[in-house]
Amino acid sequence: MPDHLINTLRLLAAILVTFSGAGKVASLWFRELDQQAVAALLLGTVYLIIGLGLFGQSRFTLFVAISVCSLVSLYTLKSIAVLEPLQQAGLVADLITIVLSTTVLWHVRNRPSV
Repeated sequence: MPDHLINTLRLLAAILVTFSGAGKVASLWFRELDQQAVAALLLGTVYLIIGLGLFGQSRFTLFVAISVCSLVSLYTLKSIAVLEPLQQAGLVADLITIVLSTTVLWHVRNRPSV
């Protein structure tokens, strides 16, 4: 796979995670401040940090993006019986991020570290 395509896929994953994190943080303005809101704020902060890392070249960030998005997706599917449209959008963004990060990681696995 060409380098520019790998960079484009990584950039797309970074944009998705960053927007998802910003959305989780911005959700504080539309809900009551309780334990779930604080958890959403912390998760949004983690997503923003992962998004910043994905804009770089680290393979570790790809592992973190795959694992965090997978855990959040599994928790969302397991704990919530009926997903609202915004929850569905977040789940789709997480699943797309998992696929993109896995694809990039698969293609850069044999390249030397920077």
